[in-house]
Amino acid sequence: MSSSIKFGTSGWRGLIARDFTFDNVRLASQGIAEYLKQELAKPGSAIHGRKPVVVFGHDSRFLGREFSLAAAEVFEANGLQPLLCDHDAPTPVIAHSIRARKAIGGVNMTASHNPAEYQGLKFSTSNGAPASPEVTKPIEAFIHQLSASNFKFKPSAPGSYACPEFDPKPDYFKQIRKLIDFGALRKAKLKIAAEFMYGAGRGYLDSLLEEAGAKVTRFHDERNPLFGGHHPEPNAEGMEEVRRFILSGKAKLGLGLDGDADRFGIVDQDGIWLTPNQILALSLYHLKKNRGWTGSAVRTVPTSHQVDGVAGMFGVKLHETPVGFKYIGALMESEPIIVGGEESGGLSVKGHVPEKDGILACLLMAELVAVERKPLGRILKEIEKHTGAYHTDRLNVKIPVEKKEALLTRLSQGLDKVGPFKVEKFITTDGYKFLLPKGEWVAFRASGTEPLIRSYIEAKSMAQLKKLRSACQQLLAG
Repeated sequence: MSSSIKFGTSGWRGLIARDFTFDNVRLASQGIAEYLKQELAKPGSAIHGRKPVVVFGHDSRFLGREFSLAAAEVFEANGLQPLLCDHDAPTPVIAHSIRARKAIGGVNMTASHNPAEYQGLKFSTSNGAPASPEVTKPIEAFIHQLSASNFKFKPSAPGSYACPEFDPKPDYFKQIRKLIDFGALRKAKLKIAAEFMYGAGRGYLDSLLEEAGAKVTRFHDERNPLFGGHHPEPNAEGMEEVRRFILSGKAKLGLGLDGDADRFGIVDQDGIWLTPNQILALSLYHLKKNRGWTGSAVRTVPTSHQVDGVAGMFGVKLHETPVGFKYIGALMESEPIIVGGEESGGLSVKGHVPEKDGILACLLMAELVAVERKPLGRILKEIEKHTGAYHTDRLNVKIPVEKKEALLTRLSQGLDKVGPFKVEKFITTDGYKFLLPKGEWVAFRASGTEPLIRSYIEAKSMAQLKKLRSACQQLLAG
């Protein structure tokens, strides 16, 4: 049994049967149970003295329900009360269920957009947010102690353990109806192509769109734990079928979800896939201009400053956090945040869960098109008249371990220039970010699991983007 279970930016993930085994799931579950029991007994804790209900859920991955039941049995043996979603459910739906059921936390079996051979365990706290490092560190310590003492759990005979179940859909739909203008959508009668990637978002996004009067054409809306042999990620490649469908004239907007529906993909009526950076900027623009929402905005370090430009248009305060939605979620719980998001495709809004919600993001874009009666690309062009254009890129560069550490040491000391471009400010909130003249910037972050360094680039023109890309490539090669 392994004691190397680590909780990253979105829980613990591993290869099924090699790392992600039933024994390791039970070990991790016991560690979480120990933490929750400690918090229940601690005066001043957010869950002190509460009914010990814990929500369990899973996406459409291989053995998701079976892993959930294995974890739930461990919790029940610890005097906690597991409550299992009655079918595979999106991550944001599970997050909302934790709040709606006043649970003390939630355990979600998901590896999000990772390949089919991966499975994951995500722990969320009582507010529905991804567990912060302040929570996962003591859990990891408990797991280490349990492993060192040769922890063993004797499960029930296969198929014999039963856990109380519930349907999470009604509560979530009630919440979404508070956040989205269904009246505007009904008037627009949009034709929409929806890509589900064989994941858990089916039956959610499409049902809500049809309730709002949209004509929906579904793609890959059946469960397939192998995801059709592809990564369940709604990037430009993953949204290709939808793009072709739109260009054929059969739909005006394409909306996509990843395997657990916490990430989104958007294709405009001209067939162009819009980046998550652009969707975050459009969301802030819409909620401020058309809905009149008040509050701040928040983005992660490597997320486009286009959202800063929109914030500047409306006098909205802008926060920058480390990578990981748990940091955005924590800020959303501490002050009014109109919208928070990240370049990897995560977004949430004021009054909603402090967790990524791809379903909500897709509905917001449909609402924006319905309200302004314009394609998203045209709205972006109008915004850029005020903010200027933003062009972004991301490089994943493989570097041998020995060279990776040397390069990170060099970056940590700061740079005077990136290629020919003068560095005006050095930011170390997460990785190493270098602000350059005219609002351009580059950032570098090391992968925690692979010999990779990621380079994020933003320029004000395609010509400048090309120059910055070349400068970053030379820097990483050197």
